[in-house]
Amino acid sequence: MISISDTAQAHFRKLLENQPDGTNIRVFVVNPGTQNAECGVSYCPPDAVDPEDQHLPFSGFDCLVDPLSAPYLLDATIDFVTDQMGSQLTLKAPNAKMRKVADDAPLIDRIEYVLTSEVNPMLAGHGGKVTLVELTEDKLAILQFGGGCNGCSMVDYTLKEGIEKQLLEKFPGELNGVKDATEHSRGDHSYY
Repeated sequence: MISISDTAQAHFRKLLENQPDGTNIRVFVVNPGTQNAECGVSYCPPDAVDPEDQHLPFSGFDCLVDPLSAPYLLDATIDFVTDQMGSQLTLKAPNAKMRKVADDAPLIDRIEYVLTSEVNPMLAGHGGKVTLVELTEDKLAILQFGGGCNGCSMVDYTLKEGIEKQLLEKFPGELNGVKDATEHSRGDHSYY
């Protein structure tokens, strides 16, 4: 469920040396399955362990996960990186905002999952997002851009060279293309 790099495990072991005996770590998601989902790591002393928690054993400690967070932490990774800017613990949970859908789920659900978990995080850097409006009978995904993408001079390139290529690659034979349903108006919100 959660992959913790060797450097991150060593970091956690060092931090736990200064905690009471029996303290482990807890990985959790606040507001799981929403656009406001946030992941976190905290200490988990023995008196904070719930009988329903999942215990993931690592070298020198356990990682505890509550039942509500568990499906949203599927494929999560924790790493500890040191570079010229210093050291940083990173937690990546691609399914935190939307529960992973099965490979045999309806195409519309699988497209929405890719938009939420892969495309929108990239667009968020420019204050933008995209949503699926409909999936037509002729296998076209009709998308609606919002935020900074609305009125952006690069929206056509983003649509055809970015999103469409990515979706066609993920769903060969199931999807024929994407179209933009957005009425683009430039404004202060637009990313240039």
